[in-house]
Formats: sequence, structure tokens, C-alpha cells
Amino acid sequence: MTHLRIGIIGIGNMGFAHATCIAQNEINGMVLTAVCDINNEKTASFVEKYPKVRQYSDYNEMFDSGTIDAVVIAVPHPLHAKIAMVALKKNLHVLLEKPADISISKVAALNKVAKASKATFGIMFNQRTNPLFRKAREIVASGELGSLKRSVWIVTNWYRTQSYYDSGEWRATWIGEGGGVLLNQAPHNLDLWQWICGMPQSITAFCDVSKYHNIEVEDDATIFARYDNGATGTFITSTGEYPGTNRLEISGTLGKLVLENGTLKWWKLKHDEREICKTSKENSTDIEFDYYEITPSEPETAHKGILQNFANSVLNGEELIAPGTDGLFELTISNAAYLSSWNGSKEIKLPFDSKAFDKKLAKLAKNSKIKQSKQIKNDHNGYSARWSVRW
Repeated sequence: MTHLRIGIIGIGNMGFAHATCIAQNEINGMVLTAVCDINNEKTASFVEKYPKVRQYSDYNEMFDSGTIDAVVIAVPHPLHAKIAMVALKKNLHVLLEKPADISISKVAALNKVAKASKATFGIMFNQRTNPLFRKAREIVASGELGSLKRSVWIVTNWYRTQSYYDSGEWRATWIGEGGGVLLNQAPHNLDLWQWICGMPQSITAFCDVSKYHNIEVEDDATIFARYDNGATGTFITSTGEYPGTNRLEISGTLGKLVLENGTLKWWKLKHDEREICKTSKENSTDIEFDYYEITPSEPETAHKGILQNFANSVLNGEELIAPGTDGLFELTISNAAYLSSWNGSKEIKLPFDSKAFDKKLAKLAKNSKIKQSKQIKNDHNGYSARWSVRW
């Protein structure tokens, strides 16, 4: 195979951006051959501009058409696993928009199908391409930060207006989206949090519904995590604060990392703090350290980077930056956060009872209401700055 024929399912904001990027030949080895959406006006409008691309309203028809080798899925969250499983069973390569779905039970089933498939399975965790997050992960994984003590991530620069939530009938509903800021905006950060610091052993959370907007899901959340080694983590996010903050601090026995304003600051202790604490005869003492400020030496490739990596993986065997099965990790954190909040902010041990989560989510979805939306035309020509890391 010399090139990868791509079909896009869902020509909303995100799918339209992916489709435009590939149609304009911005990804080496990728060729856009088909688009699919239940809204025929969206696909017709796109094909009018790119007449070589075929249009479909039924993804099964597209899968069986012989016109594609791989699919990018960018539909409402509750449909992610369902469509991805159909594609993978047909051994079509799949790149799935985040989150992997809305419940870990569905994603566990998806991962099982993916492992049995001969196809490549990736997920659009585009912020993994950011050089600073990659460097932080490298430092933590190398042991240069020692044993982790604490992480604190304040990421409140996901500001959204009421107009944004009114732009799609599925948005900010339990039945259509399956959650709020933790399911829509923060999956990137939740993924990076566990990618760098590892998975916690328990979650306690406070998820505030409709705090800043007229919606039925949370637009503000605070998560407290505990880890196997005794470390703790705090994650704070919101779509209702302006100006927002994006600051990640990670403390270990050998120093501290702070990622903020496009810079990674690293205090690298010359001696382990735990040893100093145990052996020093002083009530308080200074520990020698080296200080580094690291700025990106290369750009964040974002969505294009994930698309290119996906193509390279299928065509040349390149390792995936974001394997699709990794989608289970961040979703486990957000599902646990919801379950905690629904139960009076009770501590939820991981792994947790997914049946209890599914039962409560189904009840919320049953009482959920699909709303009338403002039809917003896709007239942009690429990726919005709001979808990349902003400091």
C-alpha cells in the first residue's frame, strides 16, 4: 500500500476540519475518498468543493463500498464505540475522535474488538504532540523527578459561551454528549495527566452542573486523586472562567516541574529530599538544585501530527503516538469522577463497578432532552486555535 484512502464520518466542526486538511493534501500518504453524515446538505456542500470525494449518509454503505482503507470517526460521543467496532470488524483502520465513548464498559468492549482486528486503531489525543508534555513525561518516566508526591493541574482556559452549547442539539446533554467539560474539552488534559503521572488508585470529585451555562451537564469540575505510592493529584477544569489558567505542577522527591505559559520549569534537586529530611540535623535546610527552563524546540503538530503518525503507522509501521486502546484510561478517570459526584462526592476506588455507572447514566439520559440548535455553517478552512494547547 502506497497511500491510505480515508473516509470521514461526521462533517461537523471537527470532522470538517479533518476532511479539509486531508482533502488539501496536507498529510503525506493520505487521500480523502469519502465523507459520511446523516445531514446530506453537509456532505453535498463538501463534495461540491472537492468533487473527487464520494458522499454517503450511511456509514455501513461507505464501509462496504471499497473506496476506503481507513476511517476517521468524528460523530457525537455515544456513537464512537459502536461505529468503530463495525469498522474494525471489517479490518478497516480506525482513527477515533476523543473521547473513546461515554462509558468504560463500551470502551472495554471496543478495545477487545480492536485487539482481535488486523487493523490499526488510534485516537485523536492531539495534545500528546506538544513538546513540553512529551518532555515532562520523559523526565517523570526516567526517574529524574524521583518518586511522585503531588500533581496539580488547573486548566480553566476551556471557556465557552452559551452560543457554543446551543450550536448542536446533542451538545451538553446526557443523551447526546454523555457529559460536559470532562467529556468534551478536558479529555485531552485527563489523558495527559495519566500519560505523565500514571493512573490513580482512587478518585473523589465535585462536578457542578449548569454552574455557568443553561445546560444539563457539568461545566465545572474538581477531581482529587490518590496513587498507589501515596501521592495525590488535583485536577480543576471549567468552561465558565475567563481569563482561564493552564498550569500543571508535578512534585517529586527529586524536584518539581511546572508547565505554564509555554515553558517547562524544572527544579532538579541534587539530593533526594526524603534522605535529607531523615538525615539533616537542621530544623530547615536548603537543598542544592539545578534549574532549567525549557521552551519548545519544535512546534506542536497537533491534529495534523496525529493524522500523519496514523498514516505512517499503517503504511510504514511507525509506533502510534496515541493508540486507540489508551482511550480507556482518561475515560476511567472521568467516569469515576461522575460516579463520585453522583454519590455525594464519595471516594471511588479504581477499578470501579461500571454497571453502577451505566445504570445512573441511562437514567440521566432517559430524562435528557435533545434541544433545538442553531445551525452553524462550517466555513472555516482548517483547525481552530481553541483545539490546540493554549497557555
